[in-house]
Amino acid sequence: MAERRIEHVMGMPVSIDMADDVALDRAFAWLRRVDRTFSPYRPASTISRLDRGEIAPRDAGPLVCGVLARCERLREDTGGFFDARARGQLDPSGLVMGWAVDRAAALLERAGARRFCINAGGDVLVRGGGWRIGVRHPHRRDALAAVLTLSDAAVATSATYERGEHIADPHTGRPPEGVRSVTVTGPDLASADAYATAAFAMGAAGPEWTARLRGYEAMTILEDDEVLFTPGFQAAIDAIASTARA
Repeated sequence: MAERRIEHVMGMPVSIDMADDVALDRAFAWLRRVDRTFSPYRPASTISRLDRGEIAPRDAGPLVCGVLARCERLREDTGGFFDARARGQLDPSGLVMGWAVDRAAALLERAGARRFCINAGGDVLVRGGGWRIGVRHPHRRDALAAVLTLSDAAVATSATYERGEHIADPHTGRPPEGVRSVTVTGPDLASADAYATAAFAMGAAGPEWTARLRGYEAMTILEDDEVLFTPGFQAAIDAIASTARA
């Protein structure tokens, strides 16, 4: 029997769909642990305490140190457009949820799960074949911009529709201009999420940057509703909504 479970974690609904309930308790327990550790909205989280200077980085533990080291590598790889301190506050959320979902997926696979879908606030990781994933339209709540058919892949979208103008260009401190949404697909959700965040922060310059990514594909919807794809992304499209250009 198919199983679906939904919990609210890291400020968003997270659902897991799978053929049975193998290791679901363990996967959600892991996600709750990540929330307690990394949430910048929890005053007692390790990240909040580190941001306030109450603990030193060396005392934050290996999970936090590993995530922050990866954030620093991403900052260098993206020319500073992915930055865990974009608005002054330490907030690695642009990496953490995808990273946590990747690890939750590994827990499920080690327990024997072979086909499942994890949806974290619209960012999706699937294992097994034949999943159809809808990409929400950036300014039409009841419409999809595209539908993808994917196997063993991740899809992450950065746009203003979930949390408003929460992504800033780290170089200016202001919201980017010229772009409505960026969707990135690839083998893991952590990188796809971080790349989508960086490309969105780049504004209209994002599509040129995503075209150079290796192993990841992208769709960008510009402010005038022009839709730009990398070749690999276009190959995964099962359907594209005409409303993407409306």
